Amino acid sequence: MSTAASNFSIQTRDVNLWYGDFQALKNVSVNINQGEVTALIGPSGCGKTTLLRCFNRINERYGNVKTTGEIRILGKNAYDPDVSLIELRKAVGMVFQRPNPLPISVYENVVFGLRVHSARSSLKKSLLDEAVEKSLQEVSLWDDLKDRLHVRATTLQLEQQQKLCIARLLPLKPEVILMDEPCSALDVEATLAVEDLMLALAGTYTILIVTHNMAQARRVSRECAFMLLGEVVEVNRTQDLFLTPRDSRTADYIEGRYG
Repeated sequence: MSTAASNFSIQTRDVNLWYGDFQALKNVSVNINQGEVTALIGPSGCGKTTLLRCFNRINERYGNVKTTGEIRILGKNAYDPDVSLIELRKAVGMVFQRPNPLPISVYENVVFGLRVHSARSSLKKSLLDEAVEKSLQEVSLWDDLKDRLHVRATTLQLEQQQKLCIARLLPLKPEVILMDEPCSALDVEATLAVEDLMLALAGTYTILIVTHNMAQARRVSRECAFMLLGEVVEVNRTQDLFLTPRDSRTADYIEGRYG
């Protein structure tokens, strides 16, 4: 997938999604700026994670899902019949709520995607070594793990595991990274470390984060979208959305009247 000459990495128009008879998304139209951190906030069950999973079409794994409307990822409609899901998911990586490193070494976690998506003959050890060092450098793990590359990844601290899950995406050169509550399993110190990483990666990558933590949304995102009952109620620069929301429903949520 190639980036169009647009300032948006993701554009949706009138997106609706049903799980069976239940409509989870209703006429969602939103643009996600390239090279920024954007947060999706809203009460539980409002459709945040469902919308996030539209962008790499993971929702389709669950069956009985119907999606209408248009979702353009890097200038291409992600639901066009000629779209390769493999290529889409290389371009749009995903980090989940709980760290999910593979039960293999740190080194093999980082190169896993390269091994899956590349011809074996092209994978020289020097190329793999370079990918591991570069990716771990990007997520600030290299100094901690350069002498522990062959330990089992599941033995790392949770913060390190989550950073490793991000590092695992990078050798495939994604342009968008989706994060679904990436700090929900972490303590305060580890949360701040992962937030610092998000800010460091912004600019190089477009990052879209689902979070229940409004303080986190304010710390890491430049733009914020508030969702309620399957709809995007309001999108604005984060500071403006929190200080001067345009919609009374946004104000009610931010001020803790529900959710």
